[in-house]
Amino acid sequence: MIDGDSCLDDEEAGAVVRAVARQLKLWREAAGLTQAEFGRAIGYGEELVSSVERGRRIPRPEYLDSADEALAAGGRIVAMKEELAEVRYPKKVRDVKRLEAEAVEICSYNNSVVDGLLQTEEYARAVFASRRPPYTEDQLEQHVAARIARQAIVRTTTAKPLFSFVLCEATLRRLIGGKMVMRGQLERLSEVARLRNVDLQVLPLHREENSGLDGSFRLLKLRDGAAVGLSEAPLTSRVFSGPKETTALDMRYGIIRAQALTPRESLDLIEKLRGET
Repeated sequence: MIDGDSCLDDEEAGAVVRAVARQLKLWREAAGLTQAEFGRAIGYGEELVSSVERGRRIPRPEYLDSADEALAAGGRIVAMKEELAEVRYPKKVRDVKRLEAEAVEICSYNNSVVDGLLQTEEYARAVFASRRPPYTEDQLEQHVAARIARQAIVRTTTAKPLFSFVLCEATLRRLIGGKMVMRGQLERLSEVARLRNVDLQVLPLHREENSGLDGSFRLLKLRDGAAVGLSEAPLTSRVFSGPKETTALDMRYGIIRAQALTPRESLDLIEKLRGET
């Protein structure tokens, strides 16, 4: 399998892919193989090999595994996986992932769907599949893979940031993907809510006051004391770091947390809904 070129429209990704492409071509030529011969050796067509070597396609990990073995590279080609791992995803995803890696605290409010860092693979696929106009199958899988890759920051066993999530109760009752998918998602939320570095709260629908009606947003507090806000709306997303804007967002998030159920009460509600699903 070969990845598409949807991530090659930014300078960073293009530079990395071109560098890997040059190395692959040099290794093939040093082995005295034509593109057609090399393709047969690793189970790919000549056209795909050519596309990879011209930097038009991103080789997947299994392509590099086969190339390393066929060219007797002793792991040197396999080592390129790390260079390609990040640029495989869209630039927006990479940028957010870097900000998350620098954060000491991540705050998130969602009123439409479960936060991407908490989604199961099945739930994420259902969310992306509901987009209109629809993604192609390859685009869909790419977005799902990117979302799941970002979740490593929650699953890591090393130093973790603090997480604070507030979910509108509607996100727990909306049967995205069907009952089985939603049951799995509620189980995931129940597990995450028990992590020591996570506060997960639910803003119930019966609250008369809701300061999150303007929409979902995230606030990332960085190691150097700075803060970055992220908000998304249909067809657009916004990142801002001005003190005036981030301070206002921080104040809004504090009010939303006060309006929400406590983490213990929220976990009880999640368990109740899971039993009903």
